[in-house]
Amino acid sequence: MIEPLTRLPDGTIKQVNPITGTKVWTLPGRGARPLGQLSRHPLPIDPDDHDRHCAFCWARMRETTPEIARIVHDGDGWHETRGLLAEDLDHSTAQFRLIPNLFEILSYDYWHLAHGWEPTAESRARRTAYLSTPAGREHVTALARIRMRARGTAGFDAEPLAEDDLEREAVGLFAGNHQVVIARRHYVDDATDDSQLAGSGTLTPEEHRRYTEFTIRAMRDLYRDNECARYVSVFQNWLAPAGASFDHLHKQVVAIDELGAQKEREVERLRTEPDMFARWGAEYAASQGLVVARTEHAVAFAGVGHRYPALVVHVTDGEGCPWELTEEQVRDFSDLVHACHAATGVHVPSNEEWHHRPPGIDVPMPLRAVVKWRISTLAGFEGGTKIYVNTIDPWSVRDRAVTRLRELAAQGAVSDRLTIC
Repeated sequence: MIEPLTRLPDGTIKQVNPITGTKVWTLPGRGARPLGQLSRHPLPIDPDDHDRHCAFCWARMRETTPEIARIVHDGDGWHETRGLLAEDLDHSTAQFRLIPNLFEILSYDYWHLAHGWEPTAESRARRTAYLSTPAGREHVTALARIRMRARGTAGFDAEPLAEDDLEREAVGLFAGNHQVVIARRHYVDDATDDSQLAGSGTLTPEEHRRYTEFTIRAMRDLYRDNECARYVSVFQNWLAPAGASFDHLHKQVVAIDELGAQKEREVERLRTEPDMFARWGAEYAASQGLVVARTEHAVAFAGVGHRYPALVVHVTDGEGCPWELTEEQVRDFSDLVHACHAATGVHVPSNEEWHHRPPGIDVPMPLRAVVKWRISTLAGFEGGTKIYVNTIDPWSVRDRAVTRLRELAAQGAVSDRLTIC
């Protein structure tokens, strides 16, 4: 196997991802660039826009699809509420909401026509209950018009909307296999200007754990409710350069009907190299001085051979499906992912990608997350050579993250369960 890290005499570092084989070159003199610098002067927040800054804000809940579930934090602690009607949405404050994506990657029609998949009894009951109230019917009708208009479907402007059109669109709105987990805040509490965004790293460790657990349950339910789903992709796009539609914290949970080429290669390799992730993950990172922080059940380190500078988190002692992990394992995973975001900062565009063992796969595959700093633009060189020019080498990523984490730990902003390396 090719050595994953090679330093050349001029300082160039050639990287080969030991899992995927992706080739990356880091050129000298680029690692000291400041990250996350605002390109404009911050603007004051208009008090009249409080919690109405984008369609994901809680004061604009009826611009999003009918809610599947929410996480509430009140005097009784943290709890999940499901099946709210449109009239009930304002009766509690959702710290996190789970909704179907209005424009899903794979639609209900895709699953139904390609696989014969039908909505679950729970989904049908939720649709019937939601449409039974005037506010619910008005909400779904407005969304049906938006979907029809976007597709160029005739009749979207009919008054009233044809019952067949409403029913057709409603099925997809309640039986979607592409869901979104939305956090409450757009800006941090008491923010005064629009630079004070609320990202993963500005949550408390406890809030981030609830966010993580809620996402894991959404994954589990998609697998449970759609027997044709072979993999559920979980990812988070933060800021427009990383693909986000809104500068509002959210994760996407998407069922697909195949594993994908990379996952298939991982499965085949694991059959002959079952310790692949341990060997080329935490162990290799430790041997190269790339570990950022540890908890009892997980480790964070600077990634090798990623298209963008990356921080990686591996669960170190659990190889089942994410919902089969213990509460402590999930907490340790969440604390480290939170710490990676906190060290990155809210002004750095990033993608957070989860990787896991899906049901039906019988090889050891730990829950992993990759936080990629989207600080460069892929261009013709990368497209023509499939060699990616990365602006910051893994050791510089590690040093930046550790320095910032020590500052955050002194402020009590990250979990005290972390051992920073």
